[in-house]
Amino acid sequence: MTRVLQAGRKEPLSGEIRSVVVFLHGYGANGADLLGLADPLAEHLPDTLFVAPDAPESCAGSPFGYQWFPIPWIDGSSEEDSEAGMRAAAEDLNAFLDALMVDEDVLPEQVVLFGFSQGTMMSLHVAPRREDAVAGIVAFSGRLLAPELLADETISRPPVLLVHGDQDDVVPVQSLPEAAEALQSAGWKEVFAHIQKGTAHGIAPDGLSVALAFMRDKCGL
Repeated sequence: MTRVLQAGRKEPLSGEIRSVVVFLHGYGANGADLLGLADPLAEHLPDTLFVAPDAPESCAGSPFGYQWFPIPWIDGSSEEDSEAGMRAAAEDLNAFLDALMVDEDVLPEQVVLFGFSQGTMMSLHVAPRREDAVAGIVAFSGRLLAPELLADETISRPPVLLVHGDQDDVVPVQSLPEAAEALQSAGWKEVFAHIQKGTAHGIAPDGLSVALAFMRDKCGL
């Protein structure tokens, strides 16, 4: 039984939905935390609907926030609980995406997953295992989970943009080249990367500009 994800949304400026950006927030945050990014993006993507679901679980370390799955070194959970939580969240996210595409009458190639931190981990895990490729993955400040399984479990290979701050003290910047190498080894042809200079665990203006260009040029938004 999948859990229904509650999502905030920002309608397209043009009034017509030709594409959808799905924001996936980080550990302890919520959908509204990223939905504000729709404001600077919308004027360049006027036909895009922006949606930002809350992750399915309350977060013990952040009373008003949510988590996609437990993180043992933060909340003291077991590795088994973390893995089970991630699998359950993947099912929830897949069900959310399936329903979104039906409700908004869009195809997978019109949908971009835009993740931050734990939301990036979800994006990089879920999208490659979906039968029909999404338009692309924007992956900020996260890492690729279980890279050793990727080659065997990959079904689709959408373009990927990896972005990371070089001063990140939450998820090491080394996670970016590690993810890029694993993706390329699993057969990806389009993997792009950008390092945000002087940026900690966050989304800087230069990173957002690169993400916009990627969504327009490589994802067809």
